[in-house]
Amino acid sequence: MLMKMNRKMDEQGFTLIELMIVIAIIGILAAIAIPQFSAYRKRSYNSAAVADLRNAATAQEAYYVDEKTYASSVSDLEGATYGLYTSDNVTVGVAAANTSGYTMTSIHSSGDKTYSIAGPGGTVTNT
Repeated sequence: MLMKMNRKMDEQGFTLIELMIVIAIIGILAAIAIPQFSAYRKRSYNSAAVADLRNAATAQEAYYVDEKTYASSVSDLEGATYGLYTSDNVTVGVAAANTSGYTMTSIHSSGDKTYSIAGPGGTVTNT
């Protein structure tokens, strides 16, 4: 009887092989998850650049209503008057603007794509 009790106490816990298998499984899962996480971060940075570019296009249209020409500088659109507030690390630029249209670009410093829009009424494209 005493032998059975000692034997049960000796069998508690995990063996070294079991622990090594668990660590190997965690390592495999991490090797799969980390690259996916990096790709998701890049996509979110690119989405911020697209969103800011669309907001800049809306601000351009508001500027046109007041001035009868499109803004040739992003600084003309920023602030409460025309409502353009860019996200952190996103650069929006006006490539060309006149009374008939505009072309703007945006990029996030950690993203991997540059986006552009030509207006009025244009759609965002990857350049």
